[in-house]
Amino acid sequence: MSPERLGATPLGDGSCAFAVWAPDVPRVELRLPGAADRLVSLERDERGYHRATVPGTGPGTLYLYRLERRKDERPDPASRAQPRGVHGPSAVVDLSFPWTDGAWKGLELPATVLYELHVGTFTPEGTFDAVVPRLDSLRELGVTAVELMPVAQFPGRRNWGYDGVYPFAVQDSYGGPAGLKRLVDACHARGMALVLDVVYNHLGPEGNYLAEFGPYFTDRYRTPWGRAINFDGPGSDEVRRYFVENALEWVGDFHVDGLRLDALHAIVDPSARPFLRELSQAVHAEAARLGRRVHLFAEVDRNDPRFVQAAEAGGLGMDSQWNDDFHHVLRVLLTGEREGYYRDYGEVAQLARAFVEGYVYSGQPSVYRGRRHGAPLKDPRVPLVVFAQNHDQVGNRLRGERLSELTDFEGLKLAAGTVILSPFIPLLFMGEEHGERAPFLFFADHSDPGLVEAVRRGRREEFAAFGWTEEPPDPFDEGTFRRCRVDPAGGESGRGKTLRSFTRELLRLRRELPALAELDRGRVAAAAYEAEKVLLVHRWSGPSETLALFHFGGEPASITLPPRGISWRRILDSSEERWGGPGSALPELLDLERGATAALAPRSFALFENARPQAEPELLRAAAAELPAAPEEAVGKAAGRG
Repeated sequence: MSPERLGATPLGDGSCAFAVWAPDVPRVELRLPGAADRLVSLERDERGYHRATVPGTGPGTLYLYRLERRKDERPDPASRAQPRGVHGPSAVVDLSFPWTDGAWKGLELPATVLYELHVGTFTPEGTFDAVVPRLDSLRELGVTAVELMPVAQFPGRRNWGYDGVYPFAVQDSYGGPAGLKRLVDACHARGMALVLDVVYNHLGPEGNYLAEFGPYFTDRYRTPWGRAINFDGPGSDEVRRYFVENALEWVGDFHVDGLRLDALHAIVDPSARPFLRELSQAVHAEAARLGRRVHLFAEVDRNDPRFVQAAEAGGLGMDSQWNDDFHHVLRVLLTGEREGYYRDYGEVAQLARAFVEGYVYSGQPSVYRGRRHGAPLKDPRVPLVVFAQNHDQVGNRLRGERLSELTDFEGLKLAAGTVILSPFIPLLFMGEEHGERAPFLFFADHSDPGLVEAVRRGRREEFAAFGWTEEPPDPFDEGTFRRCRVDPAGGESGRGKTLRSFTRELLRLRRELPALAELDRGRVAAAAYEAEKVLLVHRWSGPSETLALFHFGGEPASITLPPRGISWRRILDSSEERWGGPGSALPELLDLERGATAALAPRSFALFENARPQAEPELLRAAAAELPAAPEEAVGKAAGRG
């Protein structure tokens, strides 16, 4: 192990190499509390790094840094463990682990089905080890990748994770670094990937001592959460090194298969060599060196295709991007909500546009923003992540209601079908597969009374923008946190069991039908029947073709499909009695030789496949390209089709 790494690196002989960047501090000393209570001076180089190799400092050794001219002692900015919390000493960590995943090479993006979970509320124990027994159930459901909300050390024992202040340290109450490695290894043993949510746009307020060590922050920009990270000013080369090294440690030491990069729109970096491009190139180079697939998922609210364009083409080189547009229009169609940013959404044609173009807004005026929003995502093969729920869209509601509180059972099935049958990477939020009713509220565990009140006030102001005036649940009440725990038996009986089985069937069809397994919007045609609130989606791959009808209205609807010389066999209808519906009114065979009428139950959808794929497939695909009718409402056909 190279002693050039940041933080404390055990050398295997009972000694440890310590390295900390503190360019404005003439002298840094290492304090080793305990019976011996040693104080060791570190040697400073011309770049501002202070280093020392110290014997008798094996794994478990506690240490602090004493900065010249300061009486206080601080934890290591690159600490890998904080067993006594964010204000306590750092601990030397044994970086080795008995991995059993030597044959694991990672997942291809088309095979990725993400399951987002919060370690603290997914199980009663709230630990990494407690997640492991649940993996078999997720695998049986059809999940292929677990996505963890941030696990970097945060203050107290309850937090979403976005208040982390030690990016290299794994939250001690979750099980620390060894617990995370056991979870990753267990995922790989089951053929599942693990994606980790990381936060490089800000650090939390409590326990954040980085500014005392060096110019990690800048006053030139602000984020909604405080001071911005210095990615483009004096000293930014070393700040970049800190975060790039953090990403590489998750990939190398922890074997994670992907990073979900939080709120990249909050990173301001106008430099000629953007930090995010540098990060993506470093991560992909490390993945290639290790012979593994590692993906970067960008969370960004700008509908900016540069984030997912190749670095060679001037982009930032991310592999995928969260698609908030898809969620917003789906949410409004299901619930009718139009507050806040939802006022820009609500048309079936917008959802059709998302299926074909990726974004809903690609340069059109946004009423909510008061300006044009987005740019076209021209490459149809760029995979986006879509969802009906996630931690933000649930937890940033005043009462933290899940979709199960906002629509009926038919609406939950419709939401699942719209997400899973899309040409995107689907993401499920923990418990969504069985219609979890527990809320997911914002919670935290700060110790500073002033900070506690500031957070409470900030939450009230956020909710005011949506017109929500009642008092939100107290995020610092432990009862708020406990209310958010997922019911482990939610999918074992009743409608929860039915919804879980339905979700599993959707994921099976997505996996086994080539037309649905494609992440290529160039093989999608969609059209909106706005008056009937019906979306028609046609997908194909080789001889495999599917036709899906999604109905978002609250009353029965019928649409007439024109004669196009093709027949479709029904393979799933959400209104069937076996899925807890009122019964299907659709025929087993939708014969379009002479045209047909499709009768749809309220908030339902049906999936058909080409009944004769072996008969002149090219001719059949060309005929199907003419579907649907109402060409003035058609949003798109693939290039070269019809």
